[in-house]
Amino acid sequence: MSSDRVVVGERGTWFDRTRRFFLGRPRDFTDPGVFHKTSLIAFLAWVGLGSDGLSSSAYGPEECFKALLERGSDSTYLAVLLVVATAFTVFVISYAYSRVIEHFPTGGGGYVVASKLLGPKAGVVSGAALLVDYILTITVSIAAGGDAVFNMLPIALHGWKMPLELAVIGVLVILNLRGVKESVTPLVPVFLLFAATHLVLILGSISTHLTEAPAIVRHVSSGFRLGLRDLGSWGVLLVFMAAYARGAGTYTGIEAVSNGLQIMREPRVATGKRTMVYMAASLAFTAGGILLCYLLAGVHPVEGRTMNGVLVERFAYGWHLGGLPIGRVFIVLTIVSEAVLLFVAGQTGFIDGPRVMANMAVDSWLPHRFASLSDRLTTSDGVLLLGVAAAALLYATGGRVDALVVLYAINVFVTFSLSQLGMCRFWIRKRGADAAWVRRLAVHGVGLILCLGILAFTVIQKFTEGAWLTLVITGALVLLCLATKRHYANVSAELSLLDADLANLSSLDGRGGTPRPTDMTAVLLVGSYGGLGVHSILSIQRTYPNYFKNLIFVSVAVLDSGSFKGEEEVGALRSNVGRTLDKYVDLARRLGWNSDSRAAVGLDAVDEAAGVCLKLAQEFPRVVFFAGKLIWKRETWLQRILHNETAYQVQRRLHWKGLAMSVLPVRVGDHRGTGSPGRNDDLPMGPPVSGTPTPAASAVPRLTAVS
Repeated sequence: MSSDRVVVGERGTWFDRTRRFFLGRPRDFTDPGVFHKTSLIAFLAWVGLGSDGLSSSAYGPEECFKALLERGSDSTYLAVLLVVATAFTVFVISYAYSRVIEHFPTGGGGYVVASKLLGPKAGVVSGAALLVDYILTITVSIAAGGDAVFNMLPIALHGWKMPLELAVIGVLVILNLRGVKESVTPLVPVFLLFAATHLVLILGSISTHLTEAPAIVRHVSSGFRLGLRDLGSWGVLLVFMAAYARGAGTYTGIEAVSNGLQIMREPRVATGKRTMVYMAASLAFTAGGILLCYLLAGVHPVEGRTMNGVLVERFAYGWHLGGLPIGRVFIVLTIVSEAVLLFVAGQTGFIDGPRVMANMAVDSWLPHRFASLSDRLTTSDGVLLLGVAAAALLYATGGRVDALVVLYAINVFVTFSLSQLGMCRFWIRKRGADAAWVRRLAVHGVGLILCLGILAFTVIQKFTEGAWLTLVITGALVLLCLATKRHYANVSAELSLLDADLANLSSLDGRGGTPRPTDMTAVLLVGSYGGLGVHSILSIQRTYPNYFKNLIFVSVAVLDSGSFKGEEEVGALRSNVGRTLDKYVDLARRLGWNSDSRAAVGLDAVDEAAGVCLKLAQEFPRVVFFAGKLIWKRETWLQRILHNETAYQVQRRLHWKGLAMSVLPVRVGDHRGTGSPGRNDDLPMGPPVSGTPTPAASAVPRLTAVS
């Protein structure tokens, strides 16, 4: 078996030049160093993934503090407890996910944890919630960033907020189509500016109010006394829990690190845990610090302004140095860095969302195309879908952060709860096998209680204000995933029936040899070895009796996010393709054909297959190509999405070059059985033949016929 890698397609057009300008040149997946070049060290991972958690300090504490101000009486004294609760929750959930990183070093986060530890049904619920979560990550971050930008502008200009936010989503889509590292590196200066300005803001605000500490202590203590007198212990607890749950947006970015482990530099577990420490420490300090600063500075909501904007103006407005208004400069830098970091936080959705989609696509919960990699080694279909969905949701809600945060928090804590439940179950089963199982079970148990509590309070408190909508959206996505899985299972069952007749070929004793270039040659594109490919061989033999002397097999192993995990996996995929083709060559020779094979490993089945076929056309001038396509009696839009058009696209390429190619439709829907169709649904072939006149007037063979 020989192996050729040729990428064929329309190159050099204005469209391709424009595309390359924005997205960059293709990456060479055969480069052993490509995994190192496209991965992130802990600091860059903190920038790309931690920005989601850190930026939530722009809206999480604000929503939390607003809840204290909406109670009809002054409940801001509870802010002190909320600071402690916020920091505690961040560290508990972060530590729990550090344990997840240890046990699931290939990434995947909540979807993989729920699937492995609680079963596929829990996994698809977690995965669906995660997908909605990442769409909302983009939407909430961009909307909050727009609020921060227009915080500095007159209300008359606020009509431009939506166009700006949609434009930012477009820019992030382009950056992520270029690749993860390219989309993160330019954002480092903004991230550092945010960290520096907010460090000064928090420490400065606390230090300037130290002289007021006795008065603040009296306010807090008297507030507790009055609250207990007027509301009672349970009343105060309910007020606290309502505010605590409303600030759930603060914790939404914590899981991003465990989800995005695949993009981290080796050793991934160590890099991921270090990144988690960075994110947990920075988020606990920033979110808790801002809450405390609201209390110390007596900040209240102002129409058209964010509370962070009000806080920074109170802190730095009167600063002057040598007549220069450095306070004003600091205010602008702080708000601008916050706005840009919020835009950057949307990046987390584009990094992790497509990876969750790819994991689910590999498991057949979503169309397989979402696992495909572009020539920039990105899951481009997922990036585009998330961008469109986020833009639509942003437009539909008018960019209202308070409404979006409710939807956001619910989906996040559905996934959090399932992950913690799965880890609790894991350590219960490990009891006695690990000396530390009690301590680790306790960590995940506390995390589960916190997550379920926040989820329950959020759903109950905000059910009529939008919570019902996110439950409907997530539920609809779960149903769609179940329908997709069922479709692929039905197709697998139909195709597996063809394997039943393989045993009938065991006694063949033909004496085929090496193909001769001058003889008539049939080239058949095949997938995994099985009844479908074998029936395609027999179909050609029966439809073209004694016409072809040579039979060449071509197989394309498509790298997707499930197989593109390291140099060893790529090598294993290549070896597997070789073994499959050797089986086909052996069968063809036992049938009397002169046979050989060609293989390709790449990112695009059409490019690779067309390239190999064009080389074969030069080697064997008298050649006809065959490929296959699954067909249904009544094809629906869902089937067109779930199955690619590889056969027809290759046929168009070869027809344009003046080469003959027949598509062999595979009829689906008349049989029942079990099995697996393989990753490339449309590469395996089967009768009957269409698209090219046959040299012999033979009847179209049936799918189950065996000679």
